[in-house]
Amino acid sequence: MGGLRFYARGRLFRGEPETGHPPATIRVIDFNSIIKYLHLKSPKNMNAMIRQLPRLSTASNKLSRCAFMSRSVHIEKKIEELGIELPAAPAPKANYNIVCRVPGENTLYVSGHLPIKADGTLITGALAPEGGGLTVEEGYEAARHCGLNIIATLKNHLGDLDKVEQVIKVFGIVNSSTDFKHQHLVMDGCSDVIMEVFDKPVGYHARSAIGTNTLPLDASVEVEAIVKIKS
Repeated sequence: MGGLRFYARGRLFRGEPETGHPPATIRVIDFNSIIKYLHLKSPKNMNAMIRQLPRLSTASNKLSRCAFMSRSVHIEKKIEELGIELPAAPAPKANYNIVCRVPGENTLYVSGHLPIKADGTLITGALAPEGGGLTVEEGYEAARHCGLNIIATLKNHLGDLDKVEQVIKVFGIVNSSTDFKHQHLVMDGCSDVIMEVFDKPVGYHARSAIGTNTLPLDASVEVEAIVKIKS
């Protein structure tokens, strides 16, 4: 369990909730609010939890006014349990925004993401097994990294992957020779990791896959997405 987290003037205080309660984060309003919150969440452990907040009672009159905020981390916990390492959220490679949201709507348009590994290296080269290029398996891995980069961008943009309501569509472009006909199998790498992380129905998406003779930076695959988020 992620436990309870209390922020007071930049200091982080932790407490463990009773088993069964979801992880949460609150920004402190005042000492009485904390006591009331702890009593509601975990009355049996309230005193023990308070003892984990060093000098909180004496410092309560110094706490800044902050908004109350709760946050669930179910998807992040699942990513951890799956042993998946997300890369750093990528920056745009030219003059465009990495993600855009139409004002007043809950739809995110996620720009094309490249197969950048967690160590920052880019998977390059065309899919051309017969000509000494990448194999279907290597292309699948590249597409998987595209998916991981999209997930990293969503986490960076939303702050909480549980805010994703539906991955609506992904569109994949595969750098491939004219003889290569298995772009759809390559794109399974992206679709599979999205399904691993979000599962049905949230991660179950529409998809298109095409081939092209080149991609920016000689990337092997590029994938963009449309994602609906919760209100």
